[in-house]
Amino acid sequence: MAAREQPVVPVVVGPTGVGKTAVALELADRLPLTVISADSRQIYTGLDIGTAKPTADERARVPHCGLDLVEPGERYSAGRFGRDAAGWLAAIDPARQPIVVGGTGFYVRVLAEGLFREPPLDAERRRRMREWLDRLPTVAAWATRMDRAFTGGGRQRATRATEVALLTGRPLSWWQRRAQTAPIMHAWTVRLTVPRSVLRERIAVRAAAMLEAGLVDEVRGVLARGVAPRAPGLDAVGYREVVRYLAGDMSGDELLPTIVTATRRYAKRQETWFRHQLGHDVMTVDATEPPAVVAERILMAWERRTT
Repeated sequence: MAAREQPVVPVVVGPTGVGKTAVALELADRLPLTVISADSRQIYTGLDIGTAKPTADERARVPHCGLDLVEPGERYSAGRFGRDAAGWLAAIDPARQPIVVGGTGFYVRVLAEGLFREPPLDAERRRRMREWLDRLPTVAAWATRMDRAFTGGGRQRATRATEVALLTGRPLSWWQRRAQTAPIMHAWTVRLTVPRSVLRERIAVRAAAMLEAGLVDEVRGVLARGVAPRAPGLDAVGYREVVRYLAGDMSGDELLPTIVTATRRYAKRQETWFRHQLGHDVMTVDATEPPAVVAERILMAWERRTT
């Protein structure tokens, strides 16, 4: 499909805690929407509290795609997300406007810039490589050494960058630049932002609320189902700290401040990515104001664009 024929889809991005879900729900009160979640943690079943997954009531108000796709022990790539999202976009009721909402930059990029076609990898060599990498206490140092363009993002992404480089002789970033398919859609991106002090406070309040809502019990239940402590789904801010707490590696008094610090660092990386990696069709909106006000501004800009 030619670029000019691709659907133009609004994409709401921003760091964790900035208020993306609240703004999307306000938009849905004003326009029939179907939300495509571009969040690499909300894909996991049973991981609800720590991912700030939309509640059952919120999903009843607004149809969502991209939630509860795989078990926490399963890996799920940005390429797979892109293929799945192409199907969701094609199946959405024409009477509803699709909107992408999330904080995983690579998921957003694959929609707007095309799918990454992974190079052919020998299955047995890949299995042995994964087993070796899974035994390492940290993989990020290897990923950085193998690929200077590696910017972090968790153990799963570091493992993938390392194995591709070692098994093909070329870094993952090299393959990503040269092995792209056509974009799935044209993204009109809305980047939500707030002053650093406001975001830090929101993150602290949300982390405390997650613990109050039962985050520790949620992780305890996932582990009781036989999910490994270092499973892909548990390698996320909030979850990995609770796993350490349950293993006796930190005290209860340390848990909340450790989660808050890790989340603030993650949000800072997200902000940096969104500042530098998005395309040119970007609208930046101050999300300090109430979600209803932010939604009105986005809707007015969208109506100007589409009329």
